[in-house]
Amino acid sequence: MILGTAGHIDHGKTSLVQALTGIDTDRLKEEKERGITIDLGFAEFSPKPGFEFGVVDVPGHEGFIRNMVAGATGMDLVLLVIASDESVMPQTREHLDILQILGVS
Repeated sequence: MILGTAGHIDHGKTSLVQALTGIDTDRLKEEKERGITIDLGFAEFSPKPGFEFGVVDVPGHEGFIRNMVAGATGMDLVLLVIASDESVMPQTREHLDILQILGVS
């Protein structure tokens, strides 16, 4: 089962993946320097024995929407991440629209 993230830039997608898996999916030097996800990140998550997820962390910045779409095409389930201090933002809506078109729930 492939679990993916979606949501606006800086709403905590990568932090959530790291909290669940212990893996920092931002692996590129530029991602570290800029503090944003640019390319797809990958991790594994097993909430209980025999029940495993592959995790895809997607970028939230509008300039990297192609990477988000590439990651979303392989998702079975998605965690739509919304920062409580900002609420729904433009990329939240765009990601949700893309997920609905792709039939990801």
